[in-house]
Amino acid sequence: MVRSGQGLLTGLLRCARCGRKLHIRYWGKHGTAARYLCSGDFETGGRYCLGFGGARVDQRLSEVILKALSIYGLKASMAAIAQSRSEGSEQRGALERQLQHARYEAERAFVQYDQTDPRNRLVADVLEERWNVKLAEQQRIEQALSDLNDARPVLTPANEASLLALGEDFASVWQSDACPMTLKKRIARTLIREIVVDVVDNHELNMIIHWHGGCHSAFRMPKPLSGAIAHKTALEDLELIKTMARRYGDDEIARVLSKLGRRTGKGNRWSQDRVATVRRKYNIAALVAGELDPDILNLAQATQYTRVSDTTLMRLIKAKLLKAEQVAPYAPLEIKRTDLDSEPVASILEHLRTTGRLLLNGGPSVEQRSLF
Repeated sequence: MVRSGQGLLTGLLRCARCGRKLHIRYWGKHGTAARYLCSGDFETGGRYCLGFGGARVDQRLSEVILKALSIYGLKASMAAIAQSRSEGSEQRGALERQLQHARYEAERAFVQYDQTDPRNRLVADVLEERWNVKLAEQQRIEQALSDLNDARPVLTPANEASLLALGEDFASVWQSDACPMTLKKRIARTLIREIVVDVVDNHELNMIIHWHGGCHSAFRMPKPLSGAIAHKTALEDLELIKTMARRYGDDEIARVLSKLGRRTGKGNRWSQDRVATVRRKYNIAALVAGELDPDILNLAQATQYTRVSDTTLMRLIKAKLLKAEQVAPYAPLEIKRTDLDSEPVASILEHLRTTGRLLLNGGPSVEQRSLF
């Protein structure tokens, strides 16, 4: 019996190691992620023979099935067209034969009634009633035949073209949301008797397909990674989160990761909540404001501390007079308070605040109208 679960190959897989049938388990947040397992001697204290995720295997077997069906798709379309054209033909033929017989019976009843002596009213009444019954039966069959002709489906040239297109591209039908999994399972079981599967070197699946009719085919594919591995956060992202978490909140970390074009293990954009989830998973402590090093300022804090514009500080950094660091590109600049108080930066800034002119390393001064 075909059930409505998401595992396409349920009941078809057999373990190459112990000969047992693989069973299916469903995992994930919604309980729909299929995983095929051979229990081996687990129930008696041993281990599972093998196990692997079902989604990619089902997809790969779907491709094999579609390849096997592709040559029959056009034939199926032509058969559907022929069936549509001849739909009801057998019923119509039967009704036409019945109508012919009913007309004969009605004509015969009329002749018998017509030849009766009118003075024999008893016999005439019986024969007239029999004639009326035969006429009613004839009219009933004529109406049924008329109704059947009216209900006959008309296959337009556009309908024929659509059927032919579906036959040439059966994959679109298979992959359509309108194609239920139960139908796909029935098709798979119609074609395949069983699939013997083994795991080679723990990273490759070796499958032998036994088709109905006695044919066999084999293919290999990479063993699907478990969700914990396939969706694992990249090491470089994890290191960045660890480093930035000492000084920045989850929202700032997410902004930097997004600017760098990075994605989560599941391919999603980074957000504050997703950064927080990764931190909790890997026991990375969150930012504690009271533990921040007060000697390290970001650009906005440095601007407030020196009472000059951020443009001025960026000129000093570009001229390599003021040292600034970044954890990663797009991360906030980090400037030490001691560097702002050290020479020559302190003298340059004091001269700027006094005269309104920025003098870099003894060079020509620059008017700083933004200060006033």
